[in-house]
Amino acid sequence: MKAKADVPFVPLNIAVLTVSDTRTLETDTSGQVFVDRLTAAGHNLAARVLLKDDLYKIRAQVATWIAEDVVQVVLITGGTGFTGRDSTPEAVTCLLDKQVDGFGELFRQISVADIGTSTVQSRALAGLANGTLVCCLPGSTNAVRTGWDGILAEQLDVRHRPCNFVAHLKQADPCESRG
Repeated sequence: MKAKADVPFVPLNIAVLTVSDTRTLETDTSGQVFVDRLTAAGHNLAARVLLKDDLYKIRAQVATWIAEDVVQVVLITGGTGFTGRDSTPEAVTCLLDKQVDGFGELFRQISVADIGTSTVQSRALAGLANGTLVCCLPGSTNAVRTGWDGILAEQLDVRHRPCNFVAHLKQADPCESRG
């Protein structure tokens, strides 16, 4: 779309959570794509955590970040599928004040080009909670690229028009990376 040139870029404080029973921070390519993309865009990495797929641990971590004044965005990769262990949507949905229905719809629409009808098995979602945008994407590295490049890069940029999420986020001072 359009970028409004006379509006200065506003770096956001973004926390990244990877949900995986098999990865470590060293092998977490999906979380690393988020980190690389957000820092290349000029945003700040507020925190980075990797958790096993446990509904209550996920919920506790996201709730902690939502309550913090400094974290404005939480990006989650993993746990959005249909296996018995996938519980990210169940962990997060109850924390949201408002769900961004179009996020999952748009993610699935964009994903069709790459994975065809398999996109129906994505439970990607997003919402706002206490002035924090929380986005849940599948655990594949390609899904994270698709979500960032196709949605998040613009929606986390105050210059994107006609609208973006920055105006809906709590105001925070830039943070020192805790990643």
